Amino acid sequence: MHITAEHVIKFIERVAATIKAQRDYLTQLDSAIGDSDHGVNLDRGFTTVLTKLPGVADKDIGAILKTVGTTLVSTVGGASGPLYGTAFLRAGMATGDCFELGATDVIIALDAALEGIQSRGKSTRGEKTMIDAIGPGIDALKAANAASEDFVSALRKSVAACEVGMRATIPMLATKGRASYLGERSIGHQDPGATSAFLMAQAMLDVVEGM
Repeated sequence: MHITAEHVIKFIERVAATIKAQRDYLTQLDSAIGDSDHGVNLDRGFTTVLTKLPGVADKDIGAILKTVGTTLVSTVGGASGPLYGTAFLRAGMATGDCFELGATDVIIALDAALEGIQSRGKSTRGEKTMIDAIGPGIDALKAANAASEDFVSALRKSVAACEVGMRATIPMLATKGRASYLGERSIGHQDPGATSAFLMAQAMLDVVEGM
């Protein structure tokens, strides 16, 4: 199975629709430990991204992803704009001028995205951030791919691991970002960034399952 530029466009469209549908939920999560704007900010960013997609519909995957990244950096406030923007930019750099991606290419792009988030946010796993969902998801994808599982099956396991990682942020003590200011009061709340990361992973699976 190969991921084409058209699939990437569909993925971005699916993410935008999902974020819009879950905007209030994400904002509600953020109101407990953040600035109450995660859903609103991401919705604004991906709504703007949608206006850019027609201009890159015939471009390579790298160009598409880099356009998404630069748009998010310039339109999304708070930490999520720079973090997700950097993730898409790094993934775009990793995919280059390809019009099709195999499973290994997808893993390389996701690794680059995660490294970008870690570098930009100066964070690692266990600090109650989006990394706690993304990291386990990539690990599961790598393990399934190494076991020669088909890409759809591997991605399902990846999304399941991402969801587990998301829920694992609930008992965590936040040590990064706005939530860290709350100290022990951050315990017992699901991280909004980990939640939006899971929603994006699910959007990717939805597109792949529909191929």
